[in-house]
Amino acid sequence: MKTYIVVYLGAMTMALLLTPLVIFVARALNIYDDLDVRKVHAHAMPRIGGVAIAVAMLGMILPVLFLNNMIGDVFRNGDKRILVFLAACFFVFLVGLTDDLVGLRVRTKFLGQFAAALTLCLCGIRVDEITLTQGFVLELGWIAWPFTLVWIIGITNAINLIDGLDGLAAGIAAMTSGVIALFCASTNQPIMAVIMLAMMGSLSGFIFYNYNPARIFMGDGGSLFLGFTLAASCVMCLTPQTTITGMAWPILAMGIPIFDTLFSMLRRFLERRSMFSPDRSHFHHRLLDMGLQHKHAVIVMHLVTLFFAAMGTFLLVSQGTRTLMIFGANLVLLILVFRFVGAVRLFETLGRFRQKQKLDTQGKGRRRDFEKAQLAFRRARTFDQWWQAVQAAADQMQFAWIVLRVKRRNGIIRTMLWRQPTGEEDPGELLDISLPIRQRRRGETLRLSLSVRVAGSLESAGHRVALFSRLVDEYSLKQLSPESGNESTGEKKVATIIEYPQPEPFIREKKYEPAQLKDK
Repeated sequence: MKTYIVVYLGAMTMALLLTPLVIFVARALNIYDDLDVRKVHAHAMPRIGGVAIAVAMLGMILPVLFLNNMIGDVFRNGDKRILVFLAACFFVFLVGLTDDLVGLRVRTKFLGQFAAALTLCLCGIRVDEITLTQGFVLELGWIAWPFTLVWIIGITNAINLIDGLDGLAAGIAAMTSGVIALFCASTNQPIMAVIMLAMMGSLSGFIFYNYNPARIFMGDGGSLFLGFTLAASCVMCLTPQTTITGMAWPILAMGIPIFDTLFSMLRRFLERRSMFSPDRSHFHHRLLDMGLQHKHAVIVMHLVTLFFAAMGTFLLVSQGTRTLMIFGANLVLLILVFRFVGAVRLFETLGRFRQKQKLDTQGKGRRRDFEKAQLAFRRARTFDQWWQAVQAAADQMQFAWIVLRVKRRNGIIRTMLWRQPTGEEDPGELLDISLPIRQRRRGETLRLSLSVRVAGSLESAGHRVALFSRLVDEYSLKQLSPESGNESTGEKKVATIIEYPQPEPFIREKKYEPAQLKDK
């Protein structure tokens, strides 16, 4: 017990002493977190606070592991994978720190996390089985590898995403590390208890400078380091045989960042955005939108975390199916908390899901129509054939009408007009577009005017216009035979041809049926 107390207080003291030094270095080297629309701080802030956290934590862990006491004996005679675990955590810290200093692509940071997590799996640090009840053990088999990788990388990025307010990520990580330390101490795993207490102590010292109004941010070096260490610690202290309690308690303690990440991914999926795209709809943003001040929003989230961490203690005294029932009830309660702040809306989510399915189905149909139209354009060798392909594509893509004006060499302007014969007087909302059409004559570009039915979705109409634009761009008049320009127009639909000389003395309009057009 004395070792535990010394580790916690020592790490906290080191963080209290190191953080001002890190602030001074960051200001001297001009290492600041820039402002943008998603961030709530009003001025640039030093962003390498993760250095103080990592150095204070590792600075207390390594000496303790080699002490001449019970913990040192356990380390020297026990599992040497602890060194691999610490090395992987430090590597992720370096990846995050590099991003703070020079900036890294999201893909590069993800690859760094994946490499570190894969190293742990290769060394045997993975979840091979989960004991749900006393008589039921879930063997993961080959799924153990992807399960462990998704767990570690997911928690790592969850802590990184929740780092949006002063002291928020540090407070949640400190409480979670305390939960894991308590679990490790109760299951006779002193080394992991020391590691988690060292983390908790370093965060306790760092949060003194990180709480609102903050003097320094932990940056990606700190948030990725904390997330990876917490996730890997859960796996490390639960192998080789994992009980549902050991998995459920950390999940409840990290419930806000875990569910906030899951709901963010769902929201971006339904909005058809990149999973890595930033937004301003996280749990803490919702609290700010509700009118809470910066400091009060952090306090609320810390209290919610503390509540669910305390509820997790009931898992230690429960057995069998009762454990699953307590865990499930807490998850439902946690989802209700997100529902209360507006971070998840059931009916809106279902509506967006149905809309996405509808748009995806329409997109597949448009793709088939586009590929069919491509074949028609590829076969076009004359102006007549090209115009027929244009009409067929316009018909398939639900255009209302298209107009093409062609100027002949004798000065006569030939207006080609096609309408969709729906029989409706009101075609509804229309999107009017004018496209340039390349032809063989130098210095001349024709204009193809078209009107597209919106049909309730501007996105759908825009997509149809984009596909049609690609067709007339790839298969323009420039590729047709030179002698085809004076040929008449044969078509399946009713067309109106208007011809007049320049300057325009009058307009003669006459409608032709498809059977008559070939003779004109």
